[in-house]
Amino acid sequence: MRTDADPIGDLRSVADALITATNAFAVEPALGLFTADAVIDDPSTGERFDGQAGVRDYIKRFFVGYRTATRLLSFTRIDEHRARLRVDFTGDFGHEIGLLEIVTDPAGLIVCIDADLE
Repeated sequence: MRTDADPIGDLRSVADALITATNAFAVEPALGLFTADAVIDDPSTGERFDGQAGVRDYIKRFFVGYRTATRLLSFTRIDEHRARLRVDFTGDFGHEIGLLEIVTDPAGLIVCIDADLE
């Protein structure tokens, strides 16, 4: 990600890129949006996923494995590097509404996602 661009626009771009990559079941492009030590904490799965290996596992299991399609319902900027997304998930599991709080570093890479279901 560019560091000289508008960070608010970049934050939305990161969210859109993550949704696009996971909808395409493109594990490596999705993984490229995360820092090496990123964390995904998802109480709905009962697990926390640490680092690139954990993020890869999360994407493979819950997006590729369940053929999950994600649609953005709302995007709320909390601050320069944090946003809350409300998303619609459909897949082999049925249908759920999810909440994702995404935190990025100054370079625009995802440091943390706190994920849960409504």
